[in-house]
Amino acid sequence: MIKVGIIGATGYAGAELVRILLNHPEAEIVWYGSKSYIDQNYADIYRNFFELVDADCLGDNMEELAQKVDVIFTATPQGFLAGVLTEEILKNTKIVDLSADYRIKDVATYEKWYGITHKSPQFIEEAVYGLCEINRGLIHENTRLIANPGCYTTCSILTAYPLVKEGLIDPDTLIVDAKSGTSGAGRGAKTPNLFCEVNESIKAYGVTNHRHTPEIEEQLGYAAGKEIRINFTPHLVPMNRGILATEYATLTKKVTYDEVKAVYDKYYANEKFVRVLPKGVCPETKWVEGSNYVDVNFVIDERTNRIVMMGALDNLVKGAAGQAVQNMNLLFGLAEDTGLKLVPCFP
Repeated sequence: MIKVGIIGATGYAGAELVRILLNHPEAEIVWYGSKSYIDQNYADIYRNFFELVDADCLGDNMEELAQKVDVIFTATPQGFLAGVLTEEILKNTKIVDLSADYRIKDVATYEKWYGITHKSPQFIEEAVYGLCEINRGLIHENTRLIANPGCYTTCSILTAYPLVKEGLIDPDTLIVDAKSGTSGAGRGAKTPNLFCEVNESIKAYGVTNHRHTPEIEEQLGYAAGKEIRINFTPHLVPMNRGILATEYATLTKKVTYDEVKAVYDKYYANEKFVRVLPKGVCPETKWVEGSNYVDVNFVIDERTNRIVMMGALDNLVKGAAGQAVQNMNLLFGLAEDTGLKLVPCFP
């Protein structure tokens, strides 16, 4: 059994990790870490785990935890892991970090967009960006540190990646218009996320300066073989979970539906968790909710010589906890879908 510790187990992503791992045949959670609820019973905080979890929340002592588990999931705010990570910790355990601390390779870019000083840049180069469908070959038993991608970024990158990689679109013309449910903002009490603030409304935020922008640019830049610049605009919508990304880009040549579909199939036909939908079917968040799937599709706009790409995922599963477990499976040589055969919930 893989012994698992979770730091940040009482946040939304942490709770989703608990839900998934309780049904994982090869994993056992031995540490429910929470800075805010130390010594409180976990099932008292999330009552959906009543009679399923009988454990008190522990603290966030990474050094102690590293001695007791095979892998640590850190579902924590930006800066936490970077502030405590040491070589000694990495010698004793593997880490899958759900924050942005090790996603961006250029430390100056990270510090600019996140507004904090990176406390352990010596580990950035070692960290593997854990988008499994693209970096699977870099994730293995000798990998020590996984930078689990963000929710917006996972959806945005996977939606456009095949066309960027094959040069069918000009990546510098890429516009990403994305919508997220309120769980993407975390569980903390914030006035903009209150029911009366969010209900019956939709709003853009982080316009031109959202922190996921450089992450998308960096990863799609690797696919393009050059640095790129995109427009990324997120929106908050009044639903619990889900992300829908609608992306627009100029085509580099005239193409048919079948040619573009063949490119998507080249990259995703054998991918368990990326579903390329039939012609004319647009992705919807309700058909991926509670699952580790990403649904993608596209429409060619011959009139403007542009293409509209669409992707939908559950921000707490494929956008966070599910992808983290997918990475864990690769780290320990398990089938990638172990514990992740989650049928989307509807209604």
